Amino acid sequence: MRQTHWRRFSPLCRLAEERGPNEMSHEHQSWQHDYTLPSERGASRVVLDELLSKLGSFGWEQSDIFGVHLAAEEAIVNAILHGNQLDPEKKVLVACEVSPRHVRIRVTDEGPGFKPDTVPDCTREDRLDMPGGRGLLLMRSFMTTIEYNDRGNSVLLEKDLDAPAPTPGDEDA
Repeated sequence: MRQTHWRRFSPLCRLAEERGPNEMSHEHQSWQHDYTLPSERGASRVVLDELLSKLGSFGWEQSDIFGVHLAAEEAIVNAILHGNQLDPEKKVLVACEVSPRHVRIRVTDEGPGFKPDTVPDCTREDRLDMPGGRGLLLMRSFMTTIEYNDRGNSVLLEKDLDAPAPTPGDEDA
């Protein structure tokens, strides 16, 4: 049996290989990886390249990979630029987990945090030409779950392919 590259990263998958194919189903396979990134432009590339590759290896559709890419990149870039303000002394932590039907990404910076509910609605008529808020809108549009910690310096992004599609105007999506 040919082993694929992602299996080397997951303890669950190594366990499945040791036990044999009949003792663990494909739906329990996952890949996890934690990253510590410098607060500099372009640092997200290493995470995104590997994350998107893993999504593809699990058979995710290109449209779903595209959405996860946009949301993850936006979260990481926001952490680097807005959270850590490109401070070379500060790091961004990114934890990723991918399975055939679910992706979970946590992005944490060392900045002071923010209150997501205070970011103006970028779709309001008086805000269409102003910067700010579009990245949060993108993340909400493409992911199933977006959760911030109380401090506002850590965001959890999840996409569950089995979740019902959000209805227009659903703020929890």
